[in-house]
Amino acid sequence: MGNPAITQIGFLIFFIAIMYLLLIRPQKKKEREIQAMRSKLMVGDEIVTIGGICGRIVKTREETIVIQVGADKLKFELMRWGVSRVVESTTRPTSSRKQRPVDDDDDDEEIVEIKRMPKKMKKASADIDNDVIENDNANNADSKDEENEK
Repeated sequence: MGNPAITQIGFLIFFIAIMYLLLIRPQKKKEREIQAMRSKLMVGDEIVTIGGICGRIVKTREETIVIQVGADKLKFELMRWGVSRVVESTTRPTSSRKQRPVDDDDDDEEIVEIKRMPKKMKKASADIDNDVIENDNANNADSKDEENEK
């Protein structure tokens, strides 16, 4: 038959090829997927760390993230490699501002961005408007009293 040394080398090469296909290749694929998941972390994502801590991302940096944990809203910084998995991913539109739909008839019109005021600013502006109205009413009442006196 053949040389026993060649047969042994053939079995060794066959064994290494099987090990590569069954163990090494799937492990590298899994590592690439994890790297992609960690690089796509965004503010608002709910994550679980390697240590089992659950939290929401409030700030991202190049190699670290800041997460918010618990009812006390405790924030702490951790390395991106410390993220085990993303529980709930946020899906944000490309623009945070809403745009008015454009009619097909008017191609020359520009898209107008609609800006929304935060609730605190709306309340403050409403208070200012009410103060202005009250002052106007008081001024009008004073001017009417002066006219009546004449």
